[in-house]
Amino acid sequence: MEKTWWKESVVYQIYPRSFYDSNGDGIGDLRGIYEKLDYLKDLGVDVLWLSPVYQSPNDDNGYDVSDYQAIMQDFGTMVDWDVLAKGIHDRGMKIVMDLVVNHSSDEHKWFIESASSKDNPKRDYYIWRSAKNGREPNNWESFFGGSAWQYDLKTDAYYLHLFSKKQPDLNWENPALRKEIYTIMNWWLAKGVDGFRMDVINFLSKVQSLPDASIVAGRAYQAGGQFFINGPRIHEFLQEMHANVLTNYDILTVGEMPGASVEDAILYTGQDRHELNMIFQFEHMDLDRADEDKWHSKPWNFLELKRIISKWQIGLADRGWNSLYLNNHDTPRMVSRFGNDKIYRVESAKMLATFNHMLQGTPYIYQGEELGMTNVKFSSIEDYRDIEILNMYQEKVIECGEDKEAVMEAIYRSGRDNARTPFQWNQEENAGFTKGKPWIGVNSNYKEINAEAAKRDENSIYYYYKQLIELRKTHEIIVYGSYRLLLENDGKIYAFMREFGKTRWLVVLNFFAHAVTFHLPEDISYTKAEFVIGNYKDDIQENIDRICLKPYEACVYNLL
Repeated sequence: MEKTWWKESVVYQIYPRSFYDSNGDGIGDLRGIYEKLDYLKDLGVDVLWLSPVYQSPNDDNGYDVSDYQAIMQDFGTMVDWDVLAKGIHDRGMKIVMDLVVNHSSDEHKWFIESASSKDNPKRDYYIWRSAKNGREPNNWESFFGGSAWQYDLKTDAYYLHLFSKKQPDLNWENPALRKEIYTIMNWWLAKGVDGFRMDVINFLSKVQSLPDASIVAGRAYQAGGQFFINGPRIHEFLQEMHANVLTNYDILTVGEMPGASVEDAILYTGQDRHELNMIFQFEHMDLDRADEDKWHSKPWNFLELKRIISKWQIGLADRGWNSLYLNNHDTPRMVSRFGNDKIYRVESAKMLATFNHMLQGTPYIYQGEELGMTNVKFSSIEDYRDIEILNMYQEKVIECGEDKEAVMEAIYRSGRDNARTPFQWNQEENAGFTKGKPWIGVNSNYKEINAEAAKRDENSIYYYYKQLIELRKTHEIIVYGSYRLLLENDGKIYAFMREFGKTRWLVVLNFFAHAVTFHLPEDISYTKAEFVIGNYKDDIQENIDRICLKPYEACVYNLL
């Protein structure tokens, strides 16, 4: 297996609006990130990925870009970005930018021109269609609810927006548009960025006939993903991007790819394919979905989690590369979703961290994860800021009369604002995030859960993350070792082996709030078992033939 820096790295995702506010306006900013770089360096992470900081009207928290070569005023200036990038590089870390090129803002100069007339040179930078039988060109549903088409009176046509109506989809069929995007990417790389996280990058290629999606009864609009997810020209577009941009730099590239299978990922990330380094897949993120609607949930199944993770670990071994994550800016907090954020918050957060960091792939830490930050429950819909949440509430409660309490429970469970509350720095007002009024409310548990308290406690989740990251830097087995699942059908224990050369590590995890017993499979022999890391240090067992696991216990042993 080829050894590369991005395989060996730990990436830390920063949601700039919620990280640290340096000027008291209630919004996190670039100078705020700069002021906290020593915290991140001390944690030990190698790469900082910034969610979008480009100029934007902020309809979807910066994922609606109006100028790819300018900084949103809320976050500062390009000078601030330059200072931040230098500060990151001076500390031996790298910076990755979010690349949002499936769509732009409707306030981008390209769209303003495109919408000005049917014969404008930039008309085909976006996807326009005439009405069909007096209605939208097809029956596709936007990911944010309602139709994926918006009517434009001036040119008597509809434009496609898979997300907000202020996020028109770019037309990647147009070579002039692609050339403009490659120019922008090269411009940022020349400024010193070390890679890109590419937003819904496998949506770029649409089936050009834009056919109707299959109809599910009771829904006004339908999921059309089969016609734009992993579309007909997607590999051509990414290989062209690689030839025009990526091949010239030693950078990290990770594509956000909903709906991608293991087979797709091999094509996207294979070393000989010349596309991307790795992808974010979402199979494990959909474990608790009851159907196509993310707000309809079910309890997640532990055996299914083992099956999915093992499928990706084995499927990409020597043929691609995994990105490892359990939460991000679009998902609930991992300790609230997969752990136990009430009685065993610390133990389960450490167990989940062990799980994520001991798999093969590049681990991603979402800000606050290293503190065990939890989901939030705001009492009123007025306290929420996410467009997806607000659109859903409007549709289900206001327009359709669904039960308000049931809808609020769905928001508490699945809403994106769970991940977007301000970073909890200390016990001061607003968790030390801002001296002003925060753009979104702070989680009420900040006096217990914050960075200052974590750094005072040698047994905190924070210091456990430091240990995991340090182990990765000193033991190649964590990065390059093979993965083998043990006890495939055990409904309580997740156990697996990592092997690299003659080195063998055993990872044993209890995902539940009660004690369970692990029995070492008979085909695994050892002379001595050396304890590597675990979240119950007061009970290290030397004989691992039988391990009594406490609630949410994690332990890793080196087998000699």
